[in-house]
Order: sequence, then structure tokens, then C-alpha cells
Amino acid sequence: MKHTPEETQSARIARVLADRIISGEIPPGARLRQDHVAAEFGASHVPVREAFRELQTQGLAESEPRRGFRVTEFDVAELREVAEMRASLESLALRHAAPSMTRAILEEAEEVTRHGDSATSVREWEAANRHFHRLILSPCGMPRLLRTIDDLQAASARFLFAAWRRNWEARTDHDHRAILDALRKGRTDLACATLARHVGWIGKRKAATKNADPRETYEFLG
Repeated sequence: MKHTPEETQSARIARVLADRIISGEIPPGARLRQDHVAAEFGASHVPVREAFRELQTQGLAESEPRRGFRVTEFDVAELREVAEMRASLESLALRHAAPSMTRAILEEAEEVTRHGDSATSVREWEAANRHFHRLILSPCGMPRLLRTIDDLQAASARFLFAAWRRNWEARTDHDHRAILDALRKGRTDLACATLARHVGWIGKRKAATKNADPRETYEFLG
């Protein structure tokens, strides 16, 4: 997430808090203290409340009567739903983006993929992965759809950080290259099908218990 000159104070607060929630720095269930946040950012309570409402819209926080806001919990069932939604919506976006795809976009996406392959941390890989998806989907020209996909990707990222924060392993993303190859050849159906599989959960589902290791429940592709 990048800071832009047009960013309002509430948007900046929401952006920073969202990044902390997604990375796990602020854990699920933690309370968001309005006074503490206002003091940290040198803000009044108004933009802080606006930021909390934005986090609520993104599914990262929830309001409790007379208790304020707290970070939402997440479980495997919810993440499976997110993955299935991403598969459908990102395929839709790519189908609309394909006619406007340029060589420059494909070359940049290839470079971003190489950067992800050489990532030394899950945070670095996730940033490259999200950049790749944004590059190939943005030409669809459907801002509401893209905003929804952004929120779903944030939910996916929370699980990724929770599962791999301590045991990150470098990986080569063959799916990204397959998607780009299909787009270069004008094979839109193949590109969309590969993307749908790529953002889903694969592997045999195991019993999901409250204390189960999420890495043992699904293999995450991103």
C-alpha cells in the first residue's frame, strides 16, 4: 500500500492499521483503542473513527456495542469462501482486462514474478504477489470489482502471514508464468482457468479444528 499526496488522514490511518492487521502485528481479537491510535497519528477522534469504519468495510475490524472496535477473527471456513470468491471475481476481471493487455504490462508482471521468486520473506513475497495480480487485472477498467478483489486479497494475506510467518520457504511461481504465457498467446480462457485455480485452495482438505495448523488444512497458492 503506497502513500499518495491525495490521501486523507483517515485513509492513512486505515492503511497503516490494515497493514498491521494483515501482517499479524495486530492479532485477531485485539481491541483498537481510539485514544491510542489518535495519539500515535496526532489526530482527533473523527478521522480515527472514520478509519475504523473503513477497516470494518474491509472485513478487518468489527464494532461491538459499547465496547468499540476489535480486529476480526478468521477461520478456515471463511478463508475457503474468500478463495472461491477470488477465483470467480479475478477470472471475471482478467477476462475483461485481456483485450486491453499490453506488452509493457506483461513484461512488468514477468519482472514482478521474478522478484517474488527471489523473495527472502513472506512479506516480500506477498507484496510481489499482490502487485502481480493488480497489474494483470487493472486493465479491466472496473473499479468496484477491483476494490472488492483488493479486500479479498487482504483476507487471503492474513492467512498467508499466519501460516508462514516463521517457516517461510522460497518458491518458484509457475502459475504466474503460465498465466502470462497464455495472455501473450491470446488464450484468454486458459489464462482465466489457470488464474482461478491459482488463487484457490488445492489439496485434500483435512479436518479443521480450532488449533489446527492452517498449513496442514490447505495448500495456499495466492
